[in-house]
Amino acid sequence: MDDGAPARPARVERDALGEVHVPAGALWGAATQRALENFPVSGERFPRAFLEALGWIKEAAARANAELGALDVERARWISRAADEVAAGDLDAHFPLDVFQTGSGTSTNMNANEVIARRAAELRGTPDPPIHPNDHVNRSQSSNDVIPTAIHVAAREAVHAALLPALARLECSLAARAAALADVVKPGRTHLMDATPLTLGQEVGGWARQIALARERVERAAEDLAELALGGTAVGTGINCPPGFPARAIARLSERSGRAYREAADHFAAQGGQEPALALSGALRAAAVALYKVASDVRLLASGPRCGIGELVLPALQPGSSIMPGKVNPVMSEVATQVAAQVIGNDAAIAVGALGGQLELNTFLPLVARNLLESIRLLASASRLFAERCVDGLEADRARAAELVERSLMLATALVPRIGYDAAAELAKAAHASGRSLRELARERGLLPEEELDALLDPRRQTGGG
Repeated sequence: MDDGAPARPARVERDALGEVHVPAGALWGAATQRALENFPVSGERFPRAFLEALGWIKEAAARANAELGALDVERARWISRAADEVAAGDLDAHFPLDVFQTGSGTSTNMNANEVIARRAAELRGTPDPPIHPNDHVNRSQSSNDVIPTAIHVAAREAVHAALLPALARLECSLAARAAALADVVKPGRTHLMDATPLTLGQEVGGWARQIALARERVERAAEDLAELALGGTAVGTGINCPPGFPARAIARLSERSGRAYREAADHFAAQGGQEPALALSGALRAAAVALYKVASDVRLLASGPRCGIGELVLPALQPGSSIMPGKVNPVMSEVATQVAAQVIGNDAAIAVGALGGQLELNTFLPLVARNLLESIRLLASASRLFAERCVDGLEADRARAAELVERSLMLATALVPRIGYDAAAELAKAAHASGRSLRELARERGLLPEEELDALLDPRRQTGGG
């Protein structure tokens, strides 16, 4: 239908299937254009971290090929410069493809090949001799080893650059608050019911340890991503890949990242399966569960301010209601728990994706890449913000904590070694029925000498063993 708008400028590109019209200013070619038209699925592109890794790989491949004599030095130099621009994000506008595409990620690998080939020619200033996307940029490679390699590099780098520091930040914040609140005695709770006393320092310190363990699990799982599929080419045999190429290209990736990478011990496993990515996703899920637990506990203990537990006081960040004046909600806890839910959902999708390995190739690679990198990014952001905007400002309502612990019927637990379980249970039941405190009722009944009773019912004494 002609709406009177000027025709979109285009150039004609050709491939094995015929002619394709490509926007005149685009750096991509026929393969990318076909994929752009075939996969208008979500409007979501590959994450920046993935494109950065892809640029690194193409630059490393060009260098390795030149060193081995598989590519002339001049072409390799211009390809490397264009690949550096891809890695830096300068050419992101020329990576338009939907993340939901062919399961090998071939379309995005070809997108990179085409963009780098055309940009390299631009940088050189002359189209001759030609720089071909397949013959030169993709030399010694296949989508089937490049895309799994990019997943590993992108995820491992993102874990180290963003997630581990964010988890460490949250851990330190919780540990600092645990130290600051170590003198606040409060009721413990199991099954959401009153239990024996503990200190806020003990409780918050437990949260800090949960996050520390989560960080350690993520760090261990990320190390499995150091093994790269590069060099396996089409099916893992390394066809069209000269001897020495994987070692040289991977050495360059290690140099560039500052982290050691190595060639896969078995290329058939590296290209047919995605278990290392799944294992990392499992560690991310465990971290999300720990974050959910901590954020939910903070929200519960801060409930109120007058009609809930109210032992914690949260920083007031913003009004919480469009109708109730003065209401302030635990918004950072809610952000953290929503992120945790998303990460858990991403992990389920990655598990299905890992099941998509059939024979010599996994064909859920774009999904694995998208969900894994999103989980890393979301967990990093949520952990950092939760630390900065919630945990750092946590305070205790000391009067409320003291009031609740004194009213707790579970103080009777300390009397059991002296008066027996049944007598202590009867005392707690009577105190609850009458609304009186254990101390008051026990004193009235003369169950123990006053000094001993006060010592046994001292909440602080009950926060330790013995």
